[in-house]
Amino acid sequence: MLSPSGAEAVEEPTKEAAPQPGRGNGAPRAGLRHLSLVGVLLALVAVGALTKPQQFLTPDNLQLILTQSSVIGVVTVGVTFVIIGGGIDLSVGAIVALASVWATTVATQEFGLGGMLLCALSVGLGCGLVNGVLIAYGPMVPFIATLAMLASARGLALLISDGKTQVVTVDSVLDLGVSDSYVLGVPPLVLVFAAVALLGWLVLGRTTFGRRTVAVGGNAEASRLAGIAVRRQRLLLYLLSGLCCGIAAFMLIVLTGSGQNTNGNLYELDAIAAAIIGGTLLSGGRGTITGSVLGVLVFTTITNLFALNNLQTDVQQIAKGAIIVAAVLVQKGRKTP
Repeated sequence: MLSPSGAEAVEEPTKEAAPQPGRGNGAPRAGLRHLSLVGVLLALVAVGALTKPQQFLTPDNLQLILTQSSVIGVVTVGVTFVIIGGGIDLSVGAIVALASVWATTVATQEFGLGGMLLCALSVGLGCGLVNGVLIAYGPMVPFIATLAMLASARGLALLISDGKTQVVTVDSVLDLGVSDSYVLGVPPLVLVFAAVALLGWLVLGRTTFGRRTVAVGGNAEASRLAGIAVRRQRLLLYLLSGLCCGIAAFMLIVLTGSGQNTNGNLYELDAIAAAIIGGTLLSGGRGTITGSVLGVLVFTTITNLFALNNLQTDVQQIAKGAIIVAAVLVQKGRKTP
């Protein structure tokens, strides 16, 4: 086509509007995934009721499932944000261990509940900051950076604890784990998990930060051209993951009454698996906090069923691995035209 000056004009391609998070076909698909997870959870409850009716459906056991879900659930919220943003965090379990050990040293316990909580949160944020800087502003990919943090944090936790269990002696911390502290029969740890999940749901689905996270995970270059500070967004995502690890570490201290360098073992596997089962794409750009929470409940219920039926730990790990593979294959099948 010629312009009035006789020169050949180049037609600019029409820009298509990017789909908004939570709109279009994405929301119905997410709803179907959530319903399917609820169906799986109900099926697991039915299995438990049939195989161990005298043990599974007791209030104490159901309360145990929710309590065990709470710690890994908080970690999963942070991991979900990272994966949606196009990253991965393999260091969450090691960060939980380091934060729990550091917060239960004799010196830290002298500052009481507030000092221990502040220490756990600070360690989590510090580790998240290191991860974020290396990934967002350094030459390292998320897999390598967080793998290095995994090794370093585990080693530092072992160094601080000298391989020993550090027993908590602060009464105000221990009191949070007893039944007298329950609110309407609900343990405080479960309430913390619910609060973190609710905040995560609001941030991801109702704020600019959440929309930017989805955009960066979907297409980082397009997000940069649209004016989003991609590097800063990635840094903030790993800070958020570290913060969740610090919260989970303190919850684990309350739950066990101690700090150990073995805390958080394979948490990275459980958190990533729960997020994937909940519909979070490993490639980034899609995921929901609701799905991740349901994924955590499914995994914890499966573990509880295995324990009640006296299945070995190795069988549990094999089953978790198989579930992860199946979830990824389902995602690949949905993406194939």
